[in-house]
Formats: sequence, C-alpha cells, structure tokens
Amino acid sequence: MPDLFGERLGRGDLMRRIGRLDQAAGVRLVSLGDGAERGVRLLEFQTGTGFSFDVVVDRALDIGRCEMGGRPLGWLSPVGFAGPWFDEPEGLGFLRNWGGGLLTTAGLDHALFMAEDTAEHFHYPPKETESYGLHGRVSNLPARLLGYGERWEGDECFLWAEGEVRQAAVFGENLALRRRVEAKVGESRLRIHDEVENAGFDPTPHMYLYHVNVGWPVVDEGSELLAPARGVSPRGDYQAEGYERFHGPQRGYVERVFEHDLAAEQGGTVPVGVVNRRSGLGFYEVYRRDQLPHHFVWRMLGEGTYVVGVEPSTNRTAGRLDARERGELIELSPGEGRTYDLELGALDGNEEINRFARRVEALRPG
Repeated sequence: MPDLFGERLGRGDLMRRIGRLDQAAGVRLVSLGDGAERGVRLLEFQTGTGFSFDVVVDRALDIGRCEMGGRPLGWLSPVGFAGPWFDEPEGLGFLRNWGGGLLTTAGLDHALFMAEDTAEHFHYPPKETESYGLHGRVSNLPARLLGYGERWEGDECFLWAEGEVRQAAVFGENLALRRRVEAKVGESRLRIHDEVENAGFDPTPHMYLYHVNVGWPVVDEGSELLAPARGVSPRGDYQAEGYERFHGPQRGYVERVFEHDLAAEQGGTVPVGVVNRRSGLGFYEVYRRDQLPHHFVWRMLGEGTYVVGVEPSTNRTAGRLDARERGELIELSPGEGRTYDLELGALDGNEEINRFARRVEALRPG
C-alpha cells in the first residue's frame, strides 16, 4: 500500500480520488526537441514521493536526470543527452557525447580506458586486432523499447520499462543487453535488472561497469562517502587518506580514482552512499558483489565537472589487457549470459542518512 502525500491508500481508495494514476505517479514517453538532443526519447518516471527520474531510451536505457523533491541527485555534463548518432567511439571520443546523468553503462565488450586487443576469435583476417575506446559502445546505442507502464499487485503499484540494446558487427561481436527498470509507487528508489547474452556464434569478451554519477547538492563541501571499505588503493600518485571526504569545486583539479575492497552483507549485497548531512540529502546504491566484484570511486571535484562516481565493475581499474593477463577477462560462449542487479535511491533527511550509515558501519572491519 503506497504512502502518498502523508496518506496510505489502497488501490481502490486511491483511484476514487484521482482521474488517472498520472495525477500521483506514472511513466510517460516523451521526445526531446532541440539542439543535439532533438529526437532523443525519454521515459519520465514519477513515484509520488518527489522521487523522479528519466530513462534515456536512446542511450541504452541509462538513467539521466534524477531528483528528490526537486533537488538533483545526479550530475549533468555540458553535452546534454545528445543523440547517439553523434557518438565518437575512438579513443577519448566518449567524452564528447557524454551527458552524465545518474547512470551511464560501460560495456558490453569493453569498459575503462582505451586498449587494442586481439580479434582473432572472429575469424576475419583483415581484422587481426580491435581498438576499444573509453568505456566501450553500449551507452551510445539506442534501445528497442519492448514496453513500459504500470503494474498493480494487489494494493501495490510498480512502474516499469523494458528494452533491448544490441551491440553487433559483421565479423565482430553480437551481444544483447535486455534491461528492465522498475520503481514502486510510494518509494524513492529504482531497481535495474540487466541480462547480457552472447547472441553470436564466437566466444566474445565481456566487460561491464555501472558509472554512477552523483552531483551537487549531494556532493558539496563537507559531503562524505559511506562505503564498507576493508582496504583502499589509489590509482595514481596520491594518498588514500581522506578519500571519503569531499571539498568544494577547485580550479584545475585533476581527477583521482580509488579502488577499494568492499565488504558484502549476508545476502551478498554491498551498500554504498554519498551524503550531505548539512542539507539532509543523500544518494545510495546497492549491488551484488558476486556479479560485480570490483568497485571504484571517481573524485572529480573541479569547476563544472564537479562529480563523484561510485562505480561497481566486473574488472579492476587497470583495464582490459591487465584482466586478460590475470585470467580475469570474462569470455562469453555462444548463448552464454550474465545478469546484473542494481538499486539506486534517495536518502531524504538525516534520519534516513543515519539509518543507511549504520547499515554500512555494521560491515566495517572491527
């Protein structure tokens, strides 16, 4: 039974008070109409609690704008949610078409920094190797929208959307991502369930990363990371001490990335949050360690690009070639697949922040 605007109402009592569910909550398909965003489809979700978010259909069903009570949770780049037809997949071209948003998916056959790797498994002599750009291709691929809407289960209502993204090439990979996004009316969170399948006939490498981008006002002077870390490793020549505390925007700031070993709860889930106690606003993610064994923090506390990434991943920050050398690069056989589950949500008020902090603290070592 959803709690809407201070009242707990069953389906019958709610529908007696409104003309259609959209008055209180719902999902709406729209298209953007101007500039580089023209023609990009969005699904606008409203859960009735003040929690709202956009699913960007033409960008792999990633999560764009996300707000709690009108206050943004994610970071938006100057690019906007430009059409995938502007994609520049080579090298660092990803950054020219990256709108930010709360969630950007990296994959399906490559994530992290650029690499050149063997393509011999595709049996095409003119292509002995393949060059991979930053974070792969999937976030710049439009989805085939399979459906969206509302589903009642007794007095509970679920908002949902589902689609399929195909990353394929002749004499190359043929990978399919089927994504389902759900949010419950009366709650301030969303859940993503992803299924990645090798739909081709050649063994194909697979890498996957959720680039979750938390922005102002959650990230601000004095904000903090909540993570059950058992150890922290900087990716560069800087100290890990204090990596969980954030400062205001700095001119000329150079990104810092930290890989940490996080403890899981009894059921295998890992809770991570970014919170601003001064403003009483926070964000959290929950993922499964058995699906995504690695996790990074991207501290980019510069002017304009003022964002903290909390990023579950199949692989270490060292990337593709390191994974291959370690024997950790996933290779999907024909017909083989992997599943991934991610929960993203708002922490509205210091009571919710403190409750989540206790959940994380319970996992910290002695």
